[in-house]
Amino acid sequence: GKAKDAQEMMENAIAWILIFPLFGSVACAILGMTNRKICYPIAVLSLACALWAGIETLNQLIASEEHTVAYLLGGWTLDAYPRGVGIELHADILGILITLVVLGVGLIVSVYSKLPVQEETPGKEPLFYTLFLLQVTGLAGICLTGDAFNLYVLIEVAALTGYGLIAMGSNRAAAATFNYVMLGTIGASFYLLGVGYLYIKTGTLNMVGIHDVIEANGLADSATMQVAFVLIGMGILIKMAFFPFHAWLPNAYCNAPTATSSLLAPLVTKVMIYVMIRMVLSVFGVEFSFKSTMWTDVVPWLVVVAIVCAAVMALAQREIKRMLSYLIVAEVGYMVGGVWIYNYYGFIGSIFHVISDACMTLCLFLGAGLILRKAKTTHFDGLRGLFSKMPLTMTGFFIGGFSIIGLPPTCGFFSKWYLITGGMVSERWEYMVVLMFSTMVMVVLFFRLIERIHLAVTESGQNLGHGHGDLGLTEEQTRFDEGPLSMLIPLLVSASVVLIVGIYNQDIVSLIEIFLDEFNLPRGEGH
Repeated sequence: GKAKDAQEMMENAIAWILIFPLFGSVACAILGMTNRKICYPIAVLSLACALWAGIETLNQLIASEEHTVAYLLGGWTLDAYPRGVGIELHADILGILITLVVLGVGLIVSVYSKLPVQEETPGKEPLFYTLFLLQVTGLAGICLTGDAFNLYVLIEVAALTGYGLIAMGSNRAAAATFNYVMLGTIGASFYLLGVGYLYIKTGTLNMVGIHDVIEANGLADSATMQVAFVLIGMGILIKMAFFPFHAWLPNAYCNAPTATSSLLAPLVTKVMIYVMIRMVLSVFGVEFSFKSTMWTDVVPWLVVVAIVCAAVMALAQREIKRMLSYLIVAEVGYMVGGVWIYNYYGFIGSIFHVISDACMTLCLFLGAGLILRKAKTTHFDGLRGLFSKMPLTMTGFFIGGFSIIGLPPTCGFFSKWYLITGGMVSERWEYMVVLMFSTMVMVVLFFRLIERIHLAVTESGQNLGHGHGDLGLTEEQTRFDEGPLSMLIPLLVSASVVLIVGIYNQDIVSLIEIFLDEFNLPRGEGH
């Protein structure tokens, strides 16, 4: 009996990915009313179990010949009903990789969140962890759904819980949330309108079914499909904070509670990049997306503008979280560009950069949370002496920073390498130039931070010490004083992941290649 139960649990692993955090959120809401302290262990345990289910699903995918897992909820079967009648979970290599990123980040942030939640949102632990787990459920569901309308529902689940999580922050959080609600609603409306057009033309909401109908009936030249493509594309670009639709992001992430920004910053924009890749490859198809529309000519130039503007705005910031928020907008440009330069290496770079960027952004925001807790500020001039005071925190933080710059052996180096290779293969020199330009800006930003922290140089360039490396600080200001272990260990784990993903980059790339091989993407001359 036990062996049979275990076997069934393995077979249903893809469903458990969503069931664990969903039921965990219900448990937090109900049990948290009588005992607030129980919410934290419920959140950590349910996300650990979900991560196990995700790893099990990946093993199933690698073992199967088609490298896909289709799972119909509620007893529907593909034999008895046409595809698209029941609710289908559909996992391929790409979907499960991004799901594992979502669950891994969720688990690390849930461990990290214990003290920040108690201190920043006292008495609201049940509410916070309920929304936190629903957020992870929504983001993981986006990666696993096989239905275009359910994708809209899950995007809204993730968005609504995100609004609630951000609104718990500082006094300015309410205004930031309102901005986010306005732009998020516009983006979701565009997407839903586009799905409506798709349904009118194809008669199905199942993603595989939509693609089959487009292929079978030669709908690439249909005006309805072109309108659907533009509407869905606009909705996704707004949701991913692509410049100039990024206005909601910096204020939302800067004014949110520490644990909220540590969860949302690494995941929300990256999951929407995944949705874009899913739409152009698996729903509309390569032929339609890249060959029968003008967007391959237009989007790379929009990306150039996006990256340059975001990098320049990041350069103007004097506060760590706000600087990082603009870097996220620039990184979104990298990944969108990787898709729309339209070749094999660009796609590998874009998908790998989704994974890399989630890891390094997590590392930076966890570090920023610890700095804020100890220094009581994240303004550049308030960070003097932190290398001697918090050496482990600053090491973890700067590993994330060096990855964003693209130094080997961090994961950011390898994803940028593939993006630049893609630019060379497609001869999109403008894309390569802005990649180099933004990398130089990031070098300036992080070395300026090191100068502020280590050499105690003020905004005006005045050295506050008496000589090289002398910070002019009291003993009290330089005494070794790391953050609490419940926050420090998740930061060091995330910094280790940045290095591990970089060192084992070839294993991840080989999985991405399994996914991309079925799409016959151009590899350029001589490749």
